[in-house]
Amino acid sequence: MKGKKFDVKYMVGLESAVSLCDHRATLITAAAGTTVGWTSPTLPILQGPDSPIHTSADESSWIASLMILFSAVSPIPASYLSDKIGRKRTLLLAAIPYIIGWVLVMLAGNVPIIYVSRLISGLGYGIAYTAAPMYLGEIASDEVRGAMATLITVMSKFGILSQYCIGPYVSMFGLASFNIAIPILFVVTFSAMSESPYYYLKIGKNDLAEKSLKKLRGKGFVREELEDMVQLVSEDMKEKGRWRDLVLERGNRKALIILMGIYFTQQFCGSTAIISYAQKIFGDAEGGLGAAESCMLFGTVQLLTSAISSQLVDRLGRKPLLLISSIGVGAANIVVGTYFFLKAGKYEIVANLSFIPIVVIPIFIFSYTIGLATVPFAITSEIFPTNIKSKATCVIQIFAALMTFAVTKLFQVVADNLGNYVAFWSFAVLSVAGVIFIWILLPETKGQSFAAIQEKLYSREHSVKYDKGAAGQVDNIHISL
Repeated sequence: MKGKKFDVKYMVGLESAVSLCDHRATLITAAAGTTVGWTSPTLPILQGPDSPIHTSADESSWIASLMILFSAVSPIPASYLSDKIGRKRTLLLAAIPYIIGWVLVMLAGNVPIIYVSRLISGLGYGIAYTAAPMYLGEIASDEVRGAMATLITVMSKFGILSQYCIGPYVSMFGLASFNIAIPILFVVTFSAMSESPYYYLKIGKNDLAEKSLKKLRGKGFVREELEDMVQLVSEDMKEKGRWRDLVLERGNRKALIILMGIYFTQQFCGSTAIISYAQKIFGDAEGGLGAAESCMLFGTVQLLTSAISSQLVDRLGRKPLLLISSIGVGAANIVVGTYFFLKAGKYEIVANLSFIPIVVIPIFIFSYTIGLATVPFAITSEIFPTNIKSKATCVIQIFAALMTFAVTKLFQVVADNLGNYVAFWSFAVLSVAGVIFIWILLPETKGQSFAAIQEKLYSREHSVKYDKGAAGQVDNIHISL
Protein backbone atom coordinates (compact mmCIF):
# COMPACT_ATOMS: atom_id res chain seq x y z
CA MET A 1 0.00 0.00 0.00
CA LYS A 2 1.14 3.50 -0.52
CA GLY A 3 1.94 4.42 2.95
CA LYS A 4 -0.71 6.70 4.34
CA LYS A 5 -1.46 6.42 8.02
CA PHE A 6 0.62 3.28 8.38
CA ASP A 7 -0.08 2.79 12.08
CA VAL A 8 -3.82 3.08 11.56
CA LYS A 9 -3.75 0.63 8.69
CA TYR A 10 -1.58 -1.75 10.64
CA MET A 11 -4.03 -1.82 13.52
CA VAL A 12 -7.00 -2.16 11.18
CA GLY A 13 -5.26 -4.98 9.32
CA LEU A 14 -4.36 -6.72 12.56
CA GLU A 15 -7.87 -6.34 13.92
CA SER A 16 -9.39 -7.71 10.72
CA ALA A 17 -6.92 -10.61 10.66
CA VAL A 18 -7.76 -11.63 14.21
CA SER A 19 -11.52 -11.23 13.86
CA LEU A 20 -11.52 -12.91 10.45
CA CYS A 21 -9.40 -15.84 11.34
CA ASP A 22 -10.79 -17.10 14.63
CA HIS A 23 -8.22 -19.74 13.68
CA ARG A 24 -10.85 -21.26 11.41
CA ALA A 25 -8.66 -21.28 8.33
CA THR A 26 -5.78 -22.85 10.24
CA LEU A 27 -7.75 -25.61 11.96
CA ILE A 28 -6.74 -27.79 9.02
CA THR A 29 -3.09 -27.37 10.03
CA ALA A 30 -4.03 -28.26 13.60
CA ALA A 31 -5.31 -31.50 12.08
CA ALA A 32 -1.94 -31.85 10.33
CA GLY A 33 -0.21 -31.34 13.68
CA THR A 34 -2.14 -34.21 15.23
CA THR A 35 -0.91 -36.58 12.52
CA VAL A 36 2.71 -35.52 13.14
CA GLY A 37 2.55 -35.58 16.95
CA TRP A 38 0.48 -38.79 17.13
CA THR A 39 3.56 -40.99 16.68
CA SER A 40 5.33 -39.65 19.77
CA PRO A 41 3.00 -41.15 22.42
CA THR A 42 1.75 -43.99 20.19
CA LEU A 43 4.96 -45.65 18.99
CA PRO A 44 6.22 -46.47 22.53
CA ILE A 45 2.84 -48.12 23.19
CA LEU A 46 2.96 -50.12 19.94
CA GLN A 47 6.50 -51.28 20.70
CA GLY A 48 5.79 -52.00 24.38
CA PRO A 49 5.16 -55.41 25.98
CA ASP A 50 1.43 -54.75 26.27
CA SER A 51 1.07 -53.50 22.69
CA PRO A 52 -2.41 -53.91 21.16
CA ILE A 53 -0.63 -54.33 17.80
CA HIS A 54 2.88 -55.76 18.02
CA THR A 55 5.19 -53.41 16.14
CA SER A 56 8.92 -53.67 15.45
CA ALA A 57 11.36 -50.76 15.48
CA ASP A 58 11.54 -50.80 11.67
CA GLU A 59 7.74 -50.82 11.37
CA SER A 60 7.60 -47.90 13.80
CA SER A 61 9.93 -45.85 11.61
CA TRP A 62 7.67 -46.53 8.64
CA ILE A 63 4.58 -45.53 10.63
CA ALA A 64 6.31 -42.25 11.49
CA SER A 65 7.52 -41.54 7.96
CA LEU A 66 4.88 -42.90 5.55
CA MET A 67 2.49 -40.04 6.18
CA ILE A 68 5.16 -37.51 5.21
CA LEU A 69 6.24 -39.55 2.17
CA PHE A 70 2.72 -39.70 0.77
CA SER A 71 2.22 -35.99 1.41
CA ALA A 72 4.52 -35.52 -1.61
CA VAL A 73 1.82 -37.03 -3.85
CA SER A 74 -1.04 -34.58 -3.29
CA PRO A 75 0.53 -31.13 -3.87
CA ILE A 76 0.25 -31.48 -7.68
CA PRO A 77 -3.52 -32.08 -7.69
CA ALA A 78 -3.84 -29.53 -4.87
CA SER A 79 -2.07 -26.94 -7.04
CA TYR A 80 -4.39 -27.69 -9.95
CA LEU A 81 -7.50 -27.55 -7.75
CA SER A 82 -6.41 -24.29 -6.11
CA ASP A 83 -6.49 -22.63 -9.51
CA LYS A 84 -9.62 -24.40 -10.75
CA ILE A 85 -12.02 -24.48 -7.80
CA GLY A 86 -10.33 -21.98 -5.48
CA ARG A 87 -8.13 -22.00 -2.41
CA LYS A 88 -11.07 -22.32 -0.01
CA ARG A 89 -12.68 -25.41 -1.58
CA THR A 90 -9.27 -27.07 -1.91
CA LEU A 91 -8.66 -26.59 1.80
CA LEU A 92 -12.06 -28.07 2.58
CA LEU A 93 -11.15 -31.15 0.53
CA ALA A 94 -8.04 -31.61 2.68
CA ALA A 95 -10.25 -32.59 5.63
CA ILE A 96 -11.53 -35.76 3.94
CA PRO A 97 -8.27 -37.77 4.04
CA TYR A 98 -7.75 -36.84 7.71
CA ILE A 99 -11.20 -38.10 8.63
CA ILE A 100 -10.70 -41.37 6.72
CA GLY A 101 -7.24 -41.81 8.24
CA TRP A 102 -8.46 -41.55 11.81
CA VAL A 103 -11.37 -43.90 11.13
CA LEU A 104 -8.84 -46.50 9.97
CA VAL A 105 -6.75 -46.00 13.13
CA MET A 106 -9.87 -46.56 15.23
CA LEU A 107 -10.52 -49.83 13.37
CA ALA A 108 -6.88 -50.95 13.08
CA GLY A 109 -6.06 -54.52 14.09
CA ASN A 110 -2.66 -54.82 12.44
CA VAL A 111 0.28 -52.74 11.23
CA PRO A 112 -0.69 -52.68 7.49
CA ILE A 113 -3.96 -50.91 8.31
CA ILE A 114 -2.01 -48.28 10.25
CA TYR A 115 0.25 -47.92 7.21
CA VAL A 116 -2.80 -47.28 5.01
CA SER A 117 -4.20 -44.75 7.48
CA ARG A 118 -0.91 -42.87 7.48
CA LEU A 119 -0.72 -42.87 3.69
CA ILE A 120 -4.24 -41.46 3.37
CA SER A 121 -3.57 -38.84 6.06
CA GLY A 122 -0.51 -37.84 4.05
CA LEU A 123 -2.78 -36.82 1.18
CA GLY A 124 -4.55 -34.34 3.45
CA TYR A 125 -1.23 -33.06 4.79
CA GLY A 126 0.04 -32.31 1.28
CA ILE A 127 -3.17 -30.55 0.25
CA ALA A 128 -3.33 -28.47 3.43
CA TYR A 129 0.26 -27.25 3.26
CA THR A 130 -0.05 -26.43 -0.45
CA ALA A 131 -3.25 -24.40 -0.21
CA ALA A 132 -3.03 -22.87 3.28
CA PRO A 133 0.03 -20.61 2.67
CA MET A 134 -1.56 -19.31 -0.53
CA TYR A 135 -4.92 -18.65 1.11
CA LEU A 136 -3.61 -16.93 4.24
CA GLY A 137 -1.05 -14.89 2.31
CA GLU A 138 -3.71 -13.65 -0.11
CA ILE A 139 -6.38 -12.69 2.41
CA ALA A 140 -4.03 -10.69 4.67
CA SER A 141 -2.93 -7.07 4.29
CA ASP A 142 0.75 -6.36 3.67
CA GLU A 143 1.34 -5.25 7.26
CA VAL A 144 0.10 -8.47 8.88
CA ARG A 145 0.71 -11.00 6.12
CA GLY A 146 3.62 -12.55 7.98
CA ALA A 147 1.61 -12.95 11.18
CA MET A 148 -1.29 -14.52 9.30
CA ALA A 149 0.96 -17.03 7.52
CA THR A 150 2.70 -18.03 10.75
CA LEU A 151 -0.67 -18.98 12.23
CA ILE A 152 -0.21 -22.14 10.17
CA THR A 153 2.55 -23.15 12.56
CA VAL A 154 0.78 -21.93 15.71
CA MET A 155 -2.16 -24.21 15.04
CA SER A 156 0.06 -27.08 13.91
CA LYS A 157 1.92 -26.88 17.24
CA PHE A 158 -1.42 -26.87 19.04
CA GLY A 159 -2.23 -30.14 17.27
CA ILE A 160 1.12 -31.63 18.25
CA LEU A 161 0.78 -30.52 21.88
CA SER A 162 -2.65 -32.11 22.10
CA GLN A 163 -1.06 -35.48 21.28
CA TYR A 164 1.64 -35.07 23.91
CA CYS A 165 -0.92 -34.18 26.57
CA ILE A 166 -3.64 -36.69 25.73
CA GLY A 167 -1.84 -39.58 24.03
CA PRO A 168 -0.03 -41.11 27.05
CA TYR A 169 -3.26 -41.38 29.03
CA VAL A 170 -5.80 -42.75 26.55
CA SER A 171 -6.09 -45.70 24.21
CA MET A 172 -5.31 -45.50 20.49
CA PHE A 173 -9.05 -45.48 19.87
CA GLY A 174 -9.59 -42.63 22.32
CA LEU A 175 -6.83 -40.49 20.81
CA ALA A 176 -8.12 -41.10 17.26
CA SER A 177 -11.63 -40.14 18.41
CA PHE A 178 -10.30 -36.80 19.65
CA ASN A 179 -8.28 -36.23 16.50
CA ILE A 180 -11.11 -36.90 14.06
CA ALA A 181 -13.13 -34.09 15.65
CA ILE A 182 -10.65 -31.44 14.47
CA PRO A 183 -11.08 -31.82 10.67
CA ILE A 184 -14.83 -32.14 11.17
CA LEU A 185 -14.86 -28.88 13.16
CA PHE A 186 -12.75 -27.28 10.42
CA VAL A 187 -15.31 -28.15 7.73
CA VAL A 188 -18.20 -26.84 9.82
CA THR A 189 -16.55 -23.51 10.70
CA PHE A 190 -14.44 -22.77 7.62
CA SER A 191 -17.33 -23.18 5.19
CA ALA A 192 -18.51 -19.67 6.08
CA MET A 193 -15.15 -18.04 5.25
CA SER A 194 -14.52 -15.89 2.17
CA GLU A 195 -12.57 -17.07 -0.85
CA SER A 196 -9.27 -15.32 -1.63
CA PRO A 197 -9.86 -12.08 -3.57
CA TYR A 198 -6.71 -12.85 -5.59
CA TYR A 199 -8.31 -16.06 -6.81
CA TYR A 200 -11.43 -14.21 -7.93
CA LEU A 201 -9.30 -11.64 -9.76
CA LYS A 202 -7.28 -14.43 -11.35
CA ILE A 203 -10.43 -15.96 -12.90
CA GLY A 204 -11.80 -12.52 -13.92
CA LYS A 205 -14.56 -12.16 -11.30
CA ASN A 206 -13.70 -8.68 -10.05
CA ASP A 207 -17.11 -8.11 -8.47
CA LEU A 208 -16.71 -11.19 -6.26
CA ALA A 209 -13.15 -10.10 -5.44
CA GLU A 210 -14.49 -6.79 -4.17
CA LYS A 211 -17.17 -8.49 -2.06
CA SER A 212 -14.60 -10.86 -0.62
CA LEU A 213 -12.18 -8.06 0.28
CA LYS A 214 -14.95 -5.99 1.88
CA LYS A 215 -15.94 -8.98 4.00
CA LEU A 216 -12.33 -9.66 4.97
CA ARG A 217 -11.42 -6.09 5.86
CA GLY A 218 -14.77 -4.99 7.31
CA LYS A 219 -14.56 -1.34 8.32
CA GLY A 220 -10.92 -1.33 7.23
CA PHE A 221 -11.80 -1.77 3.55
CA VAL A 222 -9.80 0.60 1.36
CA ARG A 223 -10.54 0.73 -2.39
CA GLU A 224 -6.91 1.57 -3.06
CA GLU A 225 -5.95 -1.92 -1.89
CA LEU A 226 -8.38 -3.51 -4.35
CA GLU A 227 -7.03 -1.36 -7.17
CA ASP A 228 -3.48 -2.44 -6.33
CA MET A 229 -4.59 -6.08 -6.35
CA VAL A 230 -6.26 -5.67 -9.75
CA GLN A 231 -3.15 -4.05 -11.20
CA LEU A 232 -0.81 -6.69 -9.79
CA VAL A 233 -2.92 -9.67 -10.90
CA SER A 234 -3.45 -8.11 -14.33
CA GLU A 235 0.32 -7.74 -14.75
CA ASP A 236 1.03 -11.24 -13.45
CA MET A 237 -1.59 -12.89 -15.67
CA LYS A 238 -0.25 -11.38 -18.90
CA GLU A 239 1.80 -14.54 -19.15
CA LYS A 240 0.43 -17.98 -18.42
CA GLY A 241 2.35 -19.53 -15.56
CA ARG A 242 3.91 -22.75 -16.87
CA TRP A 243 5.80 -25.34 -14.84
CA ARG A 244 9.00 -24.66 -16.75
CA ASP A 245 8.75 -20.95 -15.91
CA LEU A 246 9.74 -21.85 -12.36
CA VAL A 247 13.21 -22.59 -13.70
CA LEU A 248 13.42 -20.45 -16.84
CA GLU A 249 12.27 -17.15 -15.30
CA ARG A 250 15.09 -15.58 -13.28
CA GLY A 251 12.90 -14.28 -10.45
CA ASN A 252 11.02 -17.56 -10.06
CA ARG A 253 14.25 -19.53 -10.14
CA LYS A 254 15.82 -17.32 -7.49
CA ALA A 255 12.74 -17.57 -5.25
CA LEU A 256 12.64 -21.35 -5.70
CA ILE A 257 16.30 -21.76 -4.72
CA ILE A 258 15.84 -19.54 -1.66
CA LEU A 259 12.82 -21.47 -0.42
CA MET A 260 14.38 -24.87 -1.07
CA GLY A 261 17.41 -23.84 0.96
CA ILE A 262 15.21 -22.64 3.82
CA TYR A 263 13.03 -25.77 3.84
CA PHE A 264 16.13 -27.98 3.65
CA THR A 265 17.46 -26.22 6.74
CA GLN A 266 14.05 -26.48 8.41
CA GLN A 267 14.07 -30.27 8.11
CA PHE A 268 17.75 -31.15 8.36
CA CYS A 269 18.19 -29.23 11.58
CA GLY A 270 16.43 -32.31 12.99
CA SER A 271 13.08 -30.76 13.83
CA THR A 272 10.73 -33.41 12.48
CA ALA A 273 12.79 -36.28 13.89
CA ILE A 274 12.72 -34.72 17.36
CA ILE A 275 8.98 -34.04 17.16
CA SER A 276 8.12 -37.54 15.87
CA TYR A 277 10.41 -39.38 18.30
CA ALA A 278 10.23 -36.95 21.23
CA GLN A 279 9.03 -39.47 23.81
CA LYS A 280 11.68 -42.02 22.77
CA ILE A 281 14.47 -39.38 22.86
CA PHE A 282 13.47 -38.21 26.33
CA GLY A 283 13.23 -41.83 27.43
CA ASP A 284 16.78 -42.51 26.17
CA ALA A 285 18.01 -39.41 27.97
CA GLU A 286 16.87 -40.73 31.37
CA GLY A 287 16.44 -37.24 32.75
CA GLY A 288 14.60 -36.09 35.85
CA LEU A 289 11.17 -35.84 34.22
CA GLY A 290 9.32 -38.78 32.74
CA ALA A 291 9.26 -39.06 28.96
CA ALA A 292 5.56 -38.16 28.68
CA GLU A 293 5.89 -35.14 30.99
CA SER A 294 8.99 -33.97 29.12
CA CYS A 295 7.02 -34.11 25.88
CA MET A 296 4.30 -31.91 27.39
CA LEU A 297 6.92 -29.33 28.32
CA PHE A 298 8.38 -29.69 24.86
CA GLY A 299 5.00 -29.16 23.14
CA THR A 300 4.11 -26.19 25.34
CA VAL A 301 7.36 -24.47 24.39
CA GLN A 302 6.53 -25.10 20.72
CA LEU A 303 3.07 -23.60 20.97
CA LEU A 304 4.06 -20.52 22.99
CA THR A 305 7.08 -19.80 20.80
CA SER A 306 5.10 -20.06 17.57
CA ALA A 307 2.62 -17.53 19.02
CA ILE A 308 5.53 -15.21 19.88
CA SER A 309 6.96 -15.63 16.38
CA SER A 310 3.65 -14.60 14.81
CA GLN A 311 3.97 -11.28 16.66
CA LEU A 312 7.64 -10.76 15.73
CA VAL A 313 7.69 -11.72 12.06
CA ASP A 314 6.19 -8.41 10.91
CA ARG A 315 8.22 -6.39 13.43
CA LEU A 316 11.75 -7.82 13.36
CA GLY A 317 11.53 -9.25 9.87
CA ARG A 318 11.90 -12.65 8.24
CA LYS A 319 15.68 -12.80 7.84
CA PRO A 320 16.71 -11.95 11.45
CA LEU A 321 14.31 -14.55 12.86
CA LEU A 322 15.59 -17.24 10.50
CA LEU A 323 19.23 -16.46 11.36
CA ILE A 324 18.55 -16.50 15.12
CA SER A 325 16.64 -19.74 14.69
CA SER A 326 19.33 -21.53 12.65
CA ILE A 327 22.12 -20.51 15.03
CA GLY A 328 20.07 -21.65 18.04
CA VAL A 329 19.22 -25.10 16.69
CA GLY A 330 22.83 -25.63 15.58
CA ALA A 331 24.17 -24.89 19.05
CA ALA A 332 21.51 -27.07 20.72
CA ASN A 333 22.30 -29.99 18.41
CA ILE A 334 25.99 -29.78 19.32
CA VAL A 335 25.22 -29.87 23.06
CA VAL A 336 22.68 -32.73 22.88
CA GLY A 337 24.93 -34.70 20.53
CA THR A 338 27.83 -34.31 22.96
CA TYR A 339 25.65 -35.55 25.83
CA PHE A 340 24.65 -38.70 23.93
CA PHE A 341 28.31 -39.23 22.91
CA LEU A 342 29.37 -39.18 26.57
CA LYS A 343 26.46 -41.45 27.46
CA ALA A 344 27.36 -43.94 24.71
CA GLY A 345 30.97 -43.97 25.95
CA LYS A 346 29.76 -44.53 29.52
CA TYR A 347 31.81 -41.64 30.85
CA GLU A 348 31.30 -41.12 34.57
CA ILE A 349 30.52 -37.44 34.16
CA VAL A 350 27.33 -38.26 32.25
CA ALA A 351 25.62 -39.31 35.50
CA ASN A 352 25.57 -35.64 36.50
CA LEU A 353 24.43 -34.41 33.07
CA SER A 354 21.12 -36.20 32.60
CA PHE A 355 19.34 -32.85 32.81
CA ILE A 356 20.93 -31.66 29.54
CA PRO A 357 18.38 -33.05 27.04
CA ILE A 358 15.51 -31.92 29.28
CA VAL A 359 16.91 -28.37 29.29
CA VAL A 360 18.52 -28.11 25.85
CA ILE A 361 15.84 -29.77 23.69
CA PRO A 362 13.25 -27.15 24.76
CA ILE A 363 15.88 -24.53 23.86
CA PHE A 364 16.20 -26.26 20.48
CA ILE A 365 12.43 -26.12 20.07
CA PHE A 366 12.30 -22.46 21.06
CA SER A 367 15.03 -21.64 18.53
CA TYR A 368 13.44 -23.75 15.81
CA THR A 369 9.91 -22.47 16.32
CA ILE A 370 10.82 -18.77 16.52
CA GLY A 371 11.99 -18.84 12.91
CA LEU A 372 12.45 -22.05 10.93
CA ALA A 373 9.07 -23.49 11.91
CA THR A 374 7.05 -20.38 11.16
CA VAL A 375 8.76 -17.91 8.82
CA PRO A 376 9.06 -20.20 5.74
CA PHE A 377 5.26 -20.22 5.41
CA ALA A 378 5.20 -16.43 5.41
CA ILE A 379 7.85 -16.30 2.69
CA THR A 380 6.11 -19.02 0.65
CA SER A 381 2.88 -17.01 0.71
CA GLU A 382 4.44 -13.84 -0.67
CA ILE A 383 7.48 -14.54 -2.83
CA PHE A 384 5.87 -15.79 -6.08
CA PRO A 385 3.63 -13.92 -8.59
CA THR A 386 -0.04 -14.91 -8.88
CA ASN A 387 0.28 -16.72 -12.21
CA ILE A 388 2.84 -19.21 -10.87
CA LYS A 389 2.11 -19.25 -7.13
CA SER A 390 0.12 -22.48 -6.97
CA LYS A 391 2.70 -24.40 -9.00
CA ALA A 392 5.59 -22.99 -6.96
CA THR A 393 3.88 -23.85 -3.67
CA CYS A 394 3.28 -27.34 -5.02
CA VAL A 395 6.97 -27.87 -5.85
CA ILE A 396 8.06 -26.50 -2.48
CA GLN A 397 5.64 -28.75 -0.61
CA ILE A 398 6.84 -31.84 -2.49
CA PHE A 399 10.45 -30.89 -1.77
CA ALA A 400 9.69 -30.29 1.91
CA ALA A 401 7.80 -33.58 2.16
CA LEU A 402 10.69 -35.56 0.68
CA MET A 403 13.17 -33.87 3.01
CA THR A 404 10.89 -34.53 5.99
CA PHE A 405 10.50 -38.18 5.00
CA ALA A 406 14.27 -38.59 4.67
CA VAL A 407 14.91 -37.14 8.13
CA THR A 408 12.08 -39.03 9.82
CA LYS A 409 12.98 -42.40 8.28
CA LEU A 410 16.74 -42.09 8.64
CA PHE A 411 16.83 -40.73 12.20
CA GLN A 412 15.97 -44.01 13.88
CA VAL A 413 18.23 -45.97 11.48
CA VAL A 414 21.21 -43.69 12.24
CA ALA A 415 20.44 -43.52 15.96
CA ASP A 416 20.08 -47.31 16.29
CA ASN A 417 23.17 -48.19 14.24
CA LEU A 418 25.58 -45.30 14.84
CA GLY A 419 24.21 -43.62 17.96
CA ASN A 420 22.02 -40.64 18.80
CA TYR A 421 25.09 -38.40 18.91
CA VAL A 422 25.87 -39.00 15.21
CA ALA A 423 22.36 -37.91 14.25
CA PHE A 424 22.47 -34.75 16.39
CA TRP A 425 25.96 -33.76 15.25
CA SER A 426 24.90 -34.20 11.62
CA PHE A 427 21.94 -31.93 12.28
CA ALA A 428 24.34 -29.37 13.78
CA VAL A 429 26.56 -29.26 10.67
CA LEU A 430 23.57 -28.78 8.37
CA SER A 431 22.14 -26.07 10.63
CA VAL A 432 25.37 -24.08 10.30
CA ALA A 433 25.19 -24.50 6.53
CA GLY A 434 21.67 -23.06 6.70
CA VAL A 435 22.91 -19.97 8.56
CA ILE A 436 25.38 -19.24 5.76
CA PHE A 437 22.77 -19.82 3.04
CA ILE A 438 20.16 -17.55 4.65
CA TRP A 439 22.71 -14.80 5.38
CA ILE A 440 23.88 -14.66 1.77
CA LEU A 441 20.75 -15.25 -0.32
CA LEU A 442 17.56 -14.31 1.55
CA PRO A 443 16.14 -10.81 0.89
CA GLU A 444 13.98 -9.14 3.55
CA THR A 445 10.27 -8.99 2.65
CA LYS A 446 8.81 -7.52 5.86
CA GLY A 447 5.92 -5.13 5.22
CA GLN A 448 6.44 -5.10 1.46
CA SER A 449 3.71 -5.49 -1.13
CA PHE A 450 3.69 -8.45 -3.49
CA ALA A 451 4.70 -6.08 -6.31
CA ALA A 452 7.72 -4.76 -4.39
CA ILE A 453 8.89 -8.27 -3.51
CA GLN A 454 8.64 -9.45 -7.09
CA GLU A 455 10.44 -6.37 -8.36
CA LYS A 456 13.33 -7.12 -5.99
CA LEU A 457 13.53 -10.75 -7.10
CA TYR A 458 13.29 -9.93 -10.79
CA SER A 459 15.97 -7.22 -10.69
CA ARG A 460 18.81 -7.90 -13.08
CA GLU A 461 22.35 -8.87 -12.22
CA HIS A 462 24.36 -6.33 -10.23
CA SER A 463 25.43 -3.43 -12.42
CA VAL A 464 27.47 -0.32 -11.75
CA LYS A 465 27.06 3.02 -13.53
CA TYR A 466 29.29 6.04 -13.20
CA ASP A 467 28.32 9.72 -13.56
CA LYS A 468 31.31 11.70 -14.82
CA GLY A 469 31.85 15.37 -14.36
CA ALA A 470 33.04 17.84 -16.98
CA ALA A 471 36.70 17.04 -16.29
CA GLY A 472 36.09 13.32 -16.60
CA GLN A 473 36.21 12.58 -12.90
CA VAL A 474 33.68 10.26 -11.34
CA ASP A 475 31.10 12.30 -9.40
CA ASN A 476 28.58 9.55 -8.44
CA ILE A 477 28.36 5.78 -8.49
CA HIS A 478 24.96 4.10 -8.92
CA ILE A 479 24.67 0.43 -8.00
CA SER A 480 21.56 -1.45 -9.06
CA LEU A 481 20.81 -4.81 -7.51
